Amino acid sequence: MEDKISRVLKNMKEAGLSQLIVADPKSIRYLTGVYVDPYERLFALLVKADGKHVLFLNNLFTISETDIEKVWYSDTDDSIGMIAEHLDDGRLGIDKVWAARFLIPLMERCRNIQVELGSDCVDDCRAIKDDKEIELMKKASEINDKVVHDAYEYIKVGMTEKEVAEFINKHFVEEGAEGPSFTTIVSFGANGADPHHEPDGTVLKEGDAIVIDQGCYYKGYASDMTRSSICGEPSDPDYAKVHDLVREANEKAESIIKPGVRLCDIDAAARDMITEAGYGPYFNHRLGHFIGQTDHEKGDVSSANTDTVKPGMIFSIEPGIYLPGRFGVRVEDLVLVTEDGCEILNHEDKHWKSVGV
Repeated sequence: MEDKISRVLKNMKEAGLSQLIVADPKSIRYLTGVYVDPYERLFALLVKADGKHVLFLNNLFTISETDIEKVWYSDTDDSIGMIAEHLDDGRLGIDKVWAARFLIPLMERCRNIQVELGSDCVDDCRAIKDDKEIELMKKASEINDKVVHDAYEYIKVGMTEKEVAEFINKHFVEEGAEGPSFTTIVSFGANGADPHHEPDGTVLKEGDAIVIDQGCYYKGYASDMTRSSICGEPSDPDYAKVHDLVREANEKAESIIKPGVRLCDIDAAARDMITEAGYGPYFNHRLGHFIGQTDHEKGDVSSANTDTVKPGMIFSIEPGIYLPGRFGVRVEDLVLVTEDGCEILNHEDKHWKSVGV
């Protein structure tokens, strides 16, 4: 934990900040080992350049032990005033998730403080996973591989999207995960043309394209993957061609990942292939996102991100083509950046296959 706080302090120094309020419960867990879901109550970690860090907690919270100084408050105490007593005049970094109901009263109380967004000081550290985090995320992806394989074995004509999603969520827990890391996506037929379709009562028919996008939490760390297949034989004559194109775009992007490569160039590797084949307008999202304690963390693989890849980063590679009224295809892996390339964390076959009949 001390190493992580030291890295945050280094980032704060570079940003010209001597104090930072961290409010994201998962960032607090990252830095202290303490996790609380505070609901509407204040929960914050004050990180200071002088090392006098303070954790502010409600008396109702039950926490694991930590060496960081703790300030406890009750529901009737002036918790904002308690924080104000620990602040210095001047610049104060604020976590992007800290609610306005806390921030605005603090600003009114502390007129000699200039607040600014300071989340990057923590988020940039969270983007580089250590050995323990990598181990947990590999296990989460291993579970994901097993469950998506089982789901495609389970699918049969006449089932609904909801039935399949419920099977996936149940099997996450049976395989040792805490549960899904986001709403499991199961799309049949034309529903697959909506990248974020939520499972409903749509019934699987022979010839339907199938998209399953799923992830789970394992000991607080997330996985995410997508596999696309077909029920029986494709009813649309373009399905096999489109699926092969998306898979090849995924593999092309993964093949160039190594330290020093720009994230925008990884996006371009997949996007240019899809565009040259005439499907550019139907690939309507970024290529990938960073992942860790949450399914989406700061950082993405997009045309706008000129940052370079660093060892320890884990992000998704998920090209897709979405043809309204017809079908959708997405192929997604998580990749871990290594010292000389990348390791693909998902191993379930990416080729389309006939299932459900």
